[in-house]
Amino acid sequence: MSRLQSMTGFARAARDHEAGGIVWEIKSVNGRSLEARFRLPPGFERIEPMARQRLQKCFARGNVQASLTFKQSDALRRPVVDEEFLKEVAALAGRLQEQFGTAPATADGLLALRGVLDFADPVADEDLRASLDEAILAALDDALRGLEEARCAEGGALEAILLDQVSRIETLTDQVEADRSRSPEAIRERLREQVARLMDATTGFDADRLHAEAAILAAKADIREEIDRLRTHIAAARALIASGGPIGRKLDFMGQEFNRESNTLCSKSNAATVTAIGLELKAVVDQFREQVQNLE
Repeated sequence: MSRLQSMTGFARAARDHEAGGIVWEIKSVNGRSLEARFRLPPGFERIEPMARQRLQKCFARGNVQASLTFKQSDALRRPVVDEEFLKEVAALAGRLQEQFGTAPATADGLLALRGVLDFADPVADEDLRASLDEAILAALDDALRGLEEARCAEGGALEAILLDQVSRIETLTDQVEADRSRSPEAIRERLREQVARLMDATTGFDADRLHAEAAILAAKADIREEIDRLRTHIAAARALIASGGPIGRKLDFMGQEFNRESNTLCSKSNAATVTAIGLELKAVVDQFREQVQNLE
């Protein structure tokens, strides 16, 4: 099972009980925190506090919707007729027939009226109710395990994608560090050419002062710190992914750090090759941040 969990998944679990059939369906999507919604049949509201506790023990983040369906056993369905109400309705139907010539009332038509026919609670017995509640919660546990397996399966796929993206970030960082434009010789040659052009185009410049100013600007454009910080973030991201658990928020912060360094690298670049690598780095970082949003 993967060390990481996605926040999306679906699971279904069913159990049979002497009181009826039990079916749980649970689905989970992305969320900033853990938010659970339960859809329960009338009369089963008592289950929600215990069900919520079980769910909170399993997951840390995600919007989770859990639906319970209960089909009563036919053997326990006992019809109950409100005879007084039935008499009143039958009498009213008779008067309408006499006065307005309406069709005579039929037995099945009268029994279909709301309030005339109902079914007794099949779990009125306390022992049976306790047994049913236990079966419902056991079925919920089955569904929660299924949902966890589904989220872990997708988490495993996300883990592979994230590690690949971190490796691409590292490769691009290596390319920036190794770029020829960053060599001392290339920097000196670039400064020499820039100063020479300025001296040829304009009179009255102090060559020594111009060289000093150019050196200061070159120092400000140095990206050594950005490269070092990127390497630190790469190591931290790999360690987080290896630790597993609900690390989505931490990796989201790491993605912001990657983004900050890649932006600074591009803004400080004074070579077309470094700028091109920086733009590709930004694209990979954006993909990393997008995938992280799916993690618990």
